[in-house]
Amino acid sequence: MTTKTYNNKSNTVTLKRPRVTEKSAILVEKNAYTFEVVSSATKPEVKAAIIAMYKVTPIQINMTQGTKKNIVRRGRPGVKTSSKKAIVHLKKGDKIEFI
Repeated sequence: MTTKTYNNKSNTVTLKRPRVTEKSAILVEKNAYTFEVVSSATKPEVKAAIIAMYKVTPIQINMTQGTKKNIVRRGRPGVKTSSKKAIVHLKKGDKIEFI
């Protein structure tokens, strides 16, 4: 998979990938798209990246941080990190095409 990067002055915002799940497919019908983003990303940074890469203007962005999980690997305890996702709502008529 490729990673799209958008440089905004001194900040670099990375949209890791679109999240393609059953739930995100239902959200596409409501004109909302789901992306995995870096854990340090903020709503204004994600909005700027969406505008730059897909040439559409989001009307609302919701962000959620998944929970980290404790695991044991080869007898040693560790933590499995989670991903942060952004749900981007677009106005009617706007569309994002995934190839």
